[in-house]
Amino acid sequence: MKDLATAVGIFGGFGVVITANILEGGNPMSMLLLPPMLLVFGTSILITIAGGTLPDAKAAVKALGRAFGGSNQISGADAVPQIVSLADRARREGLLALEDMVKDMDDPFLAKGVTLAIDGTDPEEVRDILEAEVSAKKRADKQSAKFYADAGAYAPTIGIVGTVMGLVHVLENLAEPEKLGHLIAAAFLATLWGVASANIIFLPISARLKRLSELECSRMELVVEGIAAIQAGANPRVIQQKLTSLLPAEDQLSEAA
Repeated sequence: MKDLATAVGIFGGFGVVITANILEGGNPMSMLLLPPMLLVFGTSILITIAGGTLPDAKAAVKALGRAFGGSNQISGADAVPQIVSLADRARREGLLALEDMVKDMDDPFLAKGVTLAIDGTDPEEVRDILEAEVSAKKRADKQSAKFYADAGAYAPTIGIVGTVMGLVHVLENLAEPEKLGHLIAAAFLATLWGVASANIIFLPISARLKRLSELECSRMELVVEGIAAIQAGANPRVIQQKLTSLLPAEDQLSEAA
């Protein structure tokens, strides 16, 4: 099941802002002016790209799907029974008997670990390989989260730049008072979108990616411990207790139930 917390939070946040605007007698459409929105979103994203590399930017765009859709494998709770089942069969029939079970695994990281074990790879080498993959994922996820955190830091300042630009236009039209109201409103919309985009879009996405990374890497670390225990020939019941102890408190309660 997908976790839609980010979509609910961001669209709900904008919904509250729009509702408050209507209750104050405003017109939500008046906030949708293209120039300030283009300035804030376009410039913020472009200067964020300038602070990294193009592969970083591409990875950040791909990460949006994870941020809004979540992941089917962010908790280690569902991995525990699978690992225990593998341990039970390996204890009874040997590691080679797990080969048929690998084909049915929907977790590529677990499948990779089991395959390494089946191939007779030294347990220490298996651990090193899997832990290196976990570290690589942490670094990649950290960079994607940083991309949106940086955009959230730039956006309010870009909004102020837009407001100053708008006020310059106001001063250019002091001889035409009938235009001043519209120009002043348009000028301050840049600041509005700068602050709103940072605090309702960019920073929440960054925080979401950090949290997903924590959960997914915790699951991967649990799998590493499970593979090590299987290779050591540990008792499946002991493996279950050990892996359960690595889960968050709420997942431990559900496992016990």
